[in-house]
Amino acid sequence: MSAGSLAKHAGDSSAQQGRPAKGLSRRQREAFAAYLFLLPDVLGLTIFLAVPMLFSLGLGFFESDGFGNFAFAGLGNYTQMFSDEQFLASLRTTLLYVFVLTPLLFIVSLALALLVRQKIPLIGVLRSMLFMPYVISLVVVGFVWRFMLTDQVGIVNQLLQFLHLPTPSWLGDPNVALWTVILVNVWFGMGYYMIIFVAGLQDIPREYYEAAEIDGAGGWNAFWNVTWPLLKPTSFFVLLVSIVSSVSGAQGFDLIYVMTKGGPAQSTSLGIFYIYQQAFQFGHYGYAAAMASFLVGILLIATLIMFALTKGGRFESD
Repeated sequence: MSAGSLAKHAGDSSAQQGRPAKGLSRRQREAFAAYLFLLPDVLGLTIFLAVPMLFSLGLGFFESDGFGNFAFAGLGNYTQMFSDEQFLASLRTTLLYVFVLTPLLFIVSLALALLVRQKIPLIGVLRSMLFMPYVISLVVVGFVWRFMLTDQVGIVNQLLQFLHLPTPSWLGDPNVALWTVILVNVWFGMGYYMIIFVAGLQDIPREYYEAAEIDGAGGWNAFWNVTWPLLKPTSFFVLLVSIVSSVSGAQGFDLIYVMTKGGPAQSTSLGIFYIYQQAFQFGHYGYAAAMASFLVGILLIATLIMFALTKGGRFESD
């Protein structure tokens, strides 16, 4: 090859290197990588959540005994639930459970978050102790509390007897059992929501508190005018998650199954527990699927209302 040909070949190579390479741009490659990272979660949610939900929604229009026998029922299961007194009673119990547990859990968790933010001795140990119940299995928690609250021989009633105080039947009195489950649930979940509130408090710039202190604002005024407005997104998240967990049974089903079995006199039978009984004790899978779909619909409506009223934690005054 001559010297002129070599020079021309080198010039053509330089020109090709100077041109942008054909293929995906940097932004497209980053998007592709992001989708690859999301793919396992999307597949897991699709297989283990979306598909069962769609199957449950369809199953609600059939009568099934769980052994492959299906009979089309149309809207029969949905009309039956509105005349089922036990199901309606379980919905009322669920509403009471949610409207008591959610604000109580919210207040206790926020108070603990404000407490553990203080500079006091052994605060790290206290924070760990408050969070520790949440890492224990709910089944174990239920068994331990059932043992502690047993009539006469339980440590709680023995302590009350020692103090000459009344000893109620914590799990045997229909007027007390639901409140007992609520209190145990607060004890179990307060550490988790406390950590969420602590994270929200840490995101508030210190300069706001310094400005409030210069203006002469006390502890309550600083909380009401600085902490509370800037904590609204975190508060919205806590409220939403606690409501969904309460209705769906993530925070109550295990405790009720272990501690009370829905009793006494169905006083602790939440909607999700009654659905479980219809499906896995009585074999009414179609009817249970219809009730579960109805419960999911209520949750979706409640979530949409919360988003509409608060704009995801950003209120009109923000």
